Amino acid sequence: MMSAEAEPSGPRLFIGVGCRRDCDAEAIRAVINAACANLELADAAGLFTVEGKHREAGLHEAARTLGLSLGFLPADTLAAMAGRTTHRSARVLAATGTPSVAEAAALAAAGPGGRLLVPRLAHATATCAVAIRPGEGA
Repeated sequence: MMSAEAEPSGPRLFIGVGCRRDCDAEAIRAVINAACANLELADAAGLFTVEGKHREAGLHEAARTLGLSLGFLPADTLAAMAGRTTHRSARVLAATGTPSVAEAAALAAAGPGGRLLVPRLAHATATCAVAIRPGEGA
């Protein structure tokens, strides 16, 4: 029997990633490592981004080398998160169909009530944000 005070099981962190076309894995890993500097990647459910990035080899390679799964979310799902993001971009909206990728992907993956733990961090050609599920402190 499980105690009422038991720690929640399962992944707690949801890492949203955005990148420019043909961004290399090194740049993506660098921004993820910077955003997660004080967090445990072992607690991550995976990397999440907009479905239009499914052919980006750098994203696949970064996920593989970090030992994380890579999930692709519909642009309209991310666009629905726009009111909860701290960064929105007309350029990103034109390119992807959503005004935010990293923050919106992290929030959408975390589910209803998810909150940003690490707001959008940008490095050269990639961005990263981290969300946590409701009820899980950090």
